[in-house]
Amino acid sequence: MTSARSTHGDSPVPVEVSDHGLPEWLVPVRDAARTVEASQLSRFLPPPDGGGRPSAVLVLFGEGPRGPELLLMERASSLRSHAGQPSFPGGSVDPEDGDPQGEGRLRAALREAEEETGLDPSGVQVFGVLPSLYIPVSGFVVTPVLGWWRRPTPVTPVDPGETARVFTVPVADLTDPAHRVMAVHPAGHAGPAFRVGSALVWGFTAGVIDRILHFAGWERPWDQNRRVPLDWHT
Repeated sequence: MTSARSTHGDSPVPVEVSDHGLPEWLVPVRDAARTVEASQLSRFLPPPDGGGRPSAVLVLFGEGPRGPELLLMERASSLRSHAGQPSFPGGSVDPEDGDPQGEGRLRAALREAEEETGLDPSGVQVFGVLPSLYIPVSGFVVTPVLGWWRRPTPVTPVDPGETARVFTVPVADLTDPAHRVMAVHPAGHAGPAFRVGSALVWGFTAGVIDRILHFAGWERPWDQNRRVPLDWHT
């Protein structure tokens, strides 16, 4: 794999999408990504007129002490949007990333993950891409890029003004029914959420995780009547 920062002349180096050597447990995620449609992931779809700001997040799977895990980060409490919220690493597609409808999304996911967590993108194998989704509150059109952390490197908040902490969550905790709740926003709408350690993962990130668990066949029955109110500042 190549670094997200690598360039060749004026053209960014291509980012390979490959499932070569992928661990067997990730195959259901790869297969789901090949067939799932945006409408199966969210009711919020990109504007048909092509509006919205192109962005991408890195959904990075690795192997930890308790088996498969996901990399997440907590946004700094001082940020204007989504302050203090656990999320995938990611952000806007910049001009230097290339085509915002093509490989630019892959480069953006890797670049942003490096800038936010300090991970070495050369150790990340991109093995799939989920359909782009829309976040109405921010106007972002977000592409979840699926990665296998083939060669893990240390991670930590690069800029404390943007990232409060970086952490991994075992997939076993995400699939445990005892950790699953419905988060109720002050506006009244509710969505899937995960209580993992000291974090409550909700919103867009939890929605993507919920759908991955479902379509990969990892989901276990859980009580959707168990509700947790979100504080107004969350």
